[in-house]
Amino acid sequence: MSRPTGLLCVGLTTLDVVHHVSGPPRWGRKERTLGGELVAGGPAANAAVTSARLLPGVRLLTAIGTGPAAGPVRADLAAHSVRVVDLAPPDWPLPVASALVDPATGERTVVSPGALGAGGVSAGGRALDGLLDGVGLVLLDGHHPALAAEVAALAARARVPVLLDAGSWKDEVAELLPRVALAACSADFQPPGLRRAGDDPEGVATELHRRGVASVLVTDGPRPITWRTMDGQRGTVPVPSVRAVDTLGAGDVFHGALAAALVARGGSLAGCAGLAAEVAAARCAHLGSRDWLDTPELTALAARFAARSKGRPAGGSRGGSPGRRGGSVGRLASGAWRR
Repeated sequence: MSRPTGLLCVGLTTLDVVHHVSGPPRWGRKERTLGGELVAGGPAANAAVTSARLLPGVRLLTAIGTGPAAGPVRADLAAHSVRVVDLAPPDWPLPVASALVDPATGERTVVSPGALGAGGVSAGGRALDGLLDGVGLVLLDGHHPALAAEVAALAARARVPVLLDAGSWKDEVAELLPRVALAACSADFQPPGLRRAGDDPEGVATELHRRGVASVLVTDGPRPITWRTMDGQRGTVPVPSVRAVDTLGAGDVFHGALAAALVARGGSLAGCAGLAAEVAAARCAHLGSRDWLDTPELTALAARFAARSKGRPAGGSRGGSPGRRGGSVGRLASGAWRR
């Protein structure tokens, strides 16, 4: 039987109104922008757009609805080959986020209600039959906790591994952890009573292992990625050095690329994280949420994903290789990955 090559991203979609600015705006003043964008946003949606550039068969389970903000979002996702499964109830208020990006520093500021601010969605008794057909991995962002719990339970029954985008601690996500094979934590992820993952990655990994998560990695901007598995393997992965122009959604891009690498490569966790870091670095080096997808850097990276998904070698990747001390995803697939 061939290995499933599809990917399902589950979670938040927003309409992002992005302004490029020359420094922080002054409160109470009118400021002129350098440019802007109107695009689909949210962790799951951004991850889906990224992974769809690298891997065929990407679906997004989310809530968009039919309100006035939905049109640009649907058009953007369709233009980037993301297939949408929309569970929005009637009169769903699609969250609208505002983002300011300073190209001189790459820094961004985001104001968003999030999915919880809009109440969140669930399957609500609607059948999810066939949702995981051909899916090799599920990526959850945790922003629709009831829906995430339903899909995590379905994935456990189907023995499909779950990757959690652990950007920040959410009490509602705690119940998902025993069904998570890999938690990809931001530096700001902070379980109750512990320090930030960026300050104490070992402590956070230990806590997540205690809660049932088989593998944990922590990203911290330009600093090396740290990773650890429940059976004691650990290591670091270097992050490419780039001049950051736009970091908006960089973490979402990393998660989408990591998910695509795990599905296409099926090798070492460290190797997949290294490849995802290269994709995230390409994102940060270019201004705009979508223009970077057509750059020569990403075209070359996409070719490496395509070669791996067909089982052909495509050159080396920093951070380890299958069969070596790199947290073998293939090994986890028959054990911890399939929790």
